Amino acid sequence: MVLSVKSPSTHNRVVGRRVPHPTSTNFNEDFASPPAKRLKRNESLESTLSRTPSVDNESLRSYSPSKPMSREVQDSEEEDEATENAALRSSQTDLESALPPVKTDKEAIEEYESMRAEDRMKSRKWIRGKTSIYVDAFNLALDTVLEEEGNLFDEAEISVFDSWRKLNYEAQYLYVRLFLRKTSAWFRINRLGYHSDIGDMQAAVQELLERRDLLKSPTLEPRHPGEIDEPKERPLLKDPFTFADDSDAFIKTVEEAASLLLLDELKIIAKEAKVQGKTKGELIESLKRASQSQSGLTWRGLKRSDTEESAKSENSALVLDDENDGAKTSRSSYFLDKILVTAGPSIRLSPAVFKLFERVHLVFYRSTEWTEKSLTTIILAQISRRNFPEYIVCRSANIFSGRSHLQEFDAALRTQALVDELIEGRGPIIPRLEKVKAIYEDVYPFWRQMVVEEQEKESRVYESGEGAYLRRFSPAWVYTRIVHKGLDSLARFKERKREHELLTELLDQRLFHPARRGAWYQRKALLEEHYLWEIEPNEGRKEDAQKRHWKKIALRTCEEGLQDRECHVIFHHDLQKRIMKLEKSLKIAKREQHDFAHALLTKPIERTVEGIRIEKSLLATTGNRRSSEPQASRRGTKTIWLDQREGDGECGVEAMCLSWYRDQGWKGYHSEGGIVRTLFGFLFYDVIFTYIPNVFQTAYQACPLDLHTDAFYPSRMSEINRRLADISNGEGLKILKEVYEREHEKETCVVGIDWAYDIADLEEIVTCFKGEALAVVCKVMAQEYQQRGGGIPDLFLWHPERNEVMFSEVKSENDRLSDTQRLWIHVLSGAGIKVELCNAAAKEVRQVEA
Repeated sequence: MVLSVKSPSTHNRVVGRRVPHPTSTNFNEDFASPPAKRLKRNESLESTLSRTPSVDNESLRSYSPSKPMSREVQDSEEEDEATENAALRSSQTDLESALPPVKTDKEAIEEYESMRAEDRMKSRKWIRGKTSIYVDAFNLALDTVLEEEGNLFDEAEISVFDSWRKLNYEAQYLYVRLFLRKTSAWFRINRLGYHSDIGDMQAAVQELLERRDLLKSPTLEPRHPGEIDEPKERPLLKDPFTFADDSDAFIKTVEEAASLLLLDELKIIAKEAKVQGKTKGELIESLKRASQSQSGLTWRGLKRSDTEESAKSENSALVLDDENDGAKTSRSSYFLDKILVTAGPSIRLSPAVFKLFERVHLVFYRSTEWTEKSLTTIILAQISRRNFPEYIVCRSANIFSGRSHLQEFDAALRTQALVDELIEGRGPIIPRLEKVKAIYEDVYPFWRQMVVEEQEKESRVYESGEGAYLRRFSPAWVYTRIVHKGLDSLARFKERKREHELLTELLDQRLFHPARRGAWYQRKALLEEHYLWEIEPNEGRKEDAQKRHWKKIALRTCEEGLQDRECHVIFHHDLQKRIMKLEKSLKIAKREQHDFAHALLTKPIERTVEGIRIEKSLLATTGNRRSSEPQASRRGTKTIWLDQREGDGECGVEAMCLSWYRDQGWKGYHSEGGIVRTLFGFLFYDVIFTYIPNVFQTAYQACPLDLHTDAFYPSRMSEINRRLADISNGEGLKILKEVYEREHEKETCVVGIDWAYDIADLEEIVTCFKGEALAVVCKVMAQEYQQRGGGIPDLFLWHPERNEVMFSEVKSENDRLSDTQRLWIHVLSGAGIKVELCNAAAKEVRQVEA
């Protein structure tokens, strides 16, 4: 059943019923247009919470630069689904990650809009074409933010929102669709599309271009830390303002105008200008250079306001005239006008208003990383027929203390995006790192001051556990990451002493980015072992004594890392190895050395399983010759095997190996982490849904907002450690049964739990697990749920008679382990869990026609 525990806020009152069309949509305006139709672009990866839901994953809109997905050689024939799921979640908002798996594809959107249409027909208010889930979601975000956190915006900004509500539906629809594009770029009106949703495109464009007055002069925004280069044009609100800009008034350069043209259109202009280039970028650069030279050219008879058709019909529009009243224009103006006539009228969303609405969505989603799918998911989740856990809903309005706090956080995010772009960009690395260093040095004094202020908040203001999540919305959280990135530049420029001092400062504070503490300990110990002995004063010590002195300091650093409760388990192995190396180098007596025998990693057992592989040939006819190429001969192609133990049916390599293990008495699943996530969901159910302020902001979440962040573990450290102790003491089976009995009839929507697994199997698995080993696996998941969702070995196996569990990673020819898989093998081996590398070998290859 759907829970009755809901927040009194508007944001939560909509749960459990159909969402009313926001009043700001003005759907009753008289514009006839066809029903909405959308194109499905890309199917996203399979959700963690469900095995086969279909979703749309449109282009990411974020302040952060887009990062290409790693295309590592795959560990088996199939993509590591859990790893890619983790990659997808990294581009989601916390709110989106917490929502249940719902269909957000074209069919789901059409079903929603059909439902809305039926509602309006029954109420006699429906007008064709006036329903859009995108406008509904956009206005839901705006209305929620203004009702609950309207104090974050000044009177001038509020007047912009009032003007937005007065726009007719089609103008709102056009704005929202352009807003969901990557940037506030220029768009050619004649290529916009959306004809199925917008009946009069020109009217919608003109309404966005209309000049409107602000009720009050806008407040100037101060300079923020890290803004070392004054931007050429700050996107500030001006009185009057427009929702969109016109190309005739704002495009002033050939380069900007040429970007509007298609490649074929550019080639025509380039031919006239007698410049060359193969790609669009080369042609634009050539036109830019050609336009910089002066010439006695005038352009007679052709204006920017002329239509594209009229420009084509007048062959004499462009003329060379050296005697036209003595007026001379530059080649730049000549090409600029010609390009704009070819492109026709264009618009872009006004940068100032665009930035303002971005800030609204930052407040609503508590994140800058949101997509078109984010907007649709939040409404589709509300109308889904799901059962959700019982928890206390709390959407606090005190995340941002005021407008200046929000502005600084927003500016810090943009500076962080610039740093990421500089580090990951192309071109010479030294100039980019010099700029990163300059940004870090500008941010550093503000960061130190904010750390002190946040420490006072932690002790005086925040409730127990509340600060861990709220700190993620502090500018200091972003500045800490910028300072962390500054370490890269210090290392590159070999400023070892400053780097060591900065690492010490980062470790001295415990409020920001606790998940990075292990990496900081590792780097600090490395500097102390290898570099600081020749940088720091020796205080009269000889060289060997100085080296020995700093090795002892490095040893203490590693020990502190192991004792630090916030240093994640995944870093323990490397710290232990460095301790053993340092103790051996220092010639410490054996009896005084650390004993890590209990944590020594055993190499995974290598095993070879033979089977019959099927190669399907693709037959192609070329003249009188027929050629065939085995499908499996191409690297990365999924191979097909015969399952001799299951009726000789075709299967994947993992299923073939799983059948072999079953013949040896093992039970198992090809789960790729599904079993681990399901067990964690059951065993930590009560911990996951423990009340923490602000992490349950809707009544339809499958997990708290901070589960996929590094704030989850520190804010519940006592509860997590208590549960880990219970599991270590053998109470895992009892906890599993209690949660299953309470929730299985409703099949409550909980992150990670797959109700398709047989409870008898889960009970056997927990029984076969040693309590201490199961606790280690759960601790890794609790500390870094998102990052550790991938890399878990393909097969999960258990042997009831031996009371033993085992993981097996299936490999085929030319496959290698990824870093995430090596890490999981280290964790599992260190916990005393058996791990095997199962190499699939073909004892026979059968050729068949595809």
